[in-house]
Amino acid sequence: MSPGDLVPFEPLTTIGPVDGRYYATTRELTKYFSEYALIRYRCLVEFGYLIALSETPGTGIRALVQHEKDWLRAGSTFTVDDARTVKKIEREGWEGIPATYHDVKAAEYFIKKRMAGTSLEDVTEWVHFALTSEDVNSVAYGLALRDALQEAMLPALDEARSALDMLAKRHAATPMLARTHGQPASPTTFGKEMRVFERRLARQIEQLRARTVLVKFAGATGNYNAHATALPEVDWPLFAQRFIAGFNSNAGVLIELNTTTTQIEPHDTYAELFDAIRRTNVILTDLAQDLWRYVSDGWLTQKLKDGEIGSSAMPHKVNPIDFENAEGNLGLANALFTHFSQKLPISRLQRDLSDSTVERSFGTAFAHSLIAYRALLRGLGKANVDAEAMRGALAAHPEVLAEAFQTVLRKEGVAVPYEKLKELTRGKQVTLQELARFIDDLDISDEVKKRLKALRPETYVGLAERVARA
Repeated sequence: MSPGDLVPFEPLTTIGPVDGRYYATTRELTKYFSEYALIRYRCLVEFGYLIALSETPGTGIRALVQHEKDWLRAGSTFTVDDARTVKKIEREGWEGIPATYHDVKAAEYFIKKRMAGTSLEDVTEWVHFALTSEDVNSVAYGLALRDALQEAMLPALDEARSALDMLAKRHAATPMLARTHGQPASPTTFGKEMRVFERRLARQIEQLRARTVLVKFAGATGNYNAHATALPEVDWPLFAQRFIAGFNSNAGVLIELNTTTTQIEPHDTYAELFDAIRRTNVILTDLAQDLWRYVSDGWLTQKLKDGEIGSSAMPHKVNPIDFENAEGNLGLANALFTHFSQKLPISRLQRDLSDSTVERSFGTAFAHSLIAYRALLRGLGKANVDAEAMRGALAAHPEVLAEAFQTVLRKEGVAVPYEKLKELTRGKQVTLQELARFIDDLDISDEVKKRLKALRPETYVGLAERVARA
């Protein structure tokens, strides 16, 4: 094959990994963010608008009969071949329609062509009546974001939260050395640490479910200019509110009409949504890094997979690749989400087109997020907690009991107990025997001495189990 030859388009020949290497994971997002999906959503809006006009008194369009409404609703679920035709109208022209070089206008002409020769032929000029392209695009993208969040992203996040909840309960009492500043610290339990992440994730999921995406449907510069001139007797803001509300049946995440816009909806709710996903991804990055460290320390082991190779040179390797994959993809997603949030709310005067190309990359950010969520779930599914290794790490650091000792000694009235424990333990390796001798030399009751000497790092976990089971 010479350098100038084009290779056939398939997952192996895509430029990016989202549609290539990871296509099996991301393909469910094509029904929300592909070019086909965008055209389908646009037609859904146009067909729905025609029906809504026919049901509004005073518009002048005749009432549509039920079979015509059914035909229009069915027409919005068109095929990839239909989308190809729309693209052909846009780029080349088709069946007497000259090339539009405009994607929304191409969809309008496709709809009119499809209606020709049917009982709806007399209402074709009501398609896209008084609208600007951004009315259609705004609702289309709002629906795509709503559907992708509700049908793909939230279920994956719920799976991750459930996996963390299970680990929290199963290992609520499994003692584990904590580290603050990377150094040995007061013990915790593995389950309690998983509960921390489960609660953080649950809070973000709750906020994502409460999202509202604002859309616009008010004409060229947001004032219903053409609408009010052609049909002044119609309450167009009320019409638009009812029309948009009609898309929310059986929906958790809502789209709502922004009643005050320029030619474009200002995208502030886009930024709010993307920031919420970005926060979620930051939490999961934190989780992936912690799990990676637990594997590195030998506290988590990974189930072996037949035939899997960890290193092309070192046969013994079982690498934490799922947690690493998740971390990398979360970073890519968040770089895009950050750009979306910073760029999209800014538009020169009543609009510029710089938002359009950015919106077409929504699917890439969602895809990298979904790849990460699936990788995390694989990693969690393969991980086994090595409780003995955790106990061994605790046994190697009896100095973590110093906190307990100095706190009890404060209660017992011993002078400067913190300073005494600091002198004994700071930066040193101490043994349980040395700690016991320290206790024996104190002027405290035998009962308190016995209680302190009975403490072990693996039992000094406070109420961690209770927190983990909450």
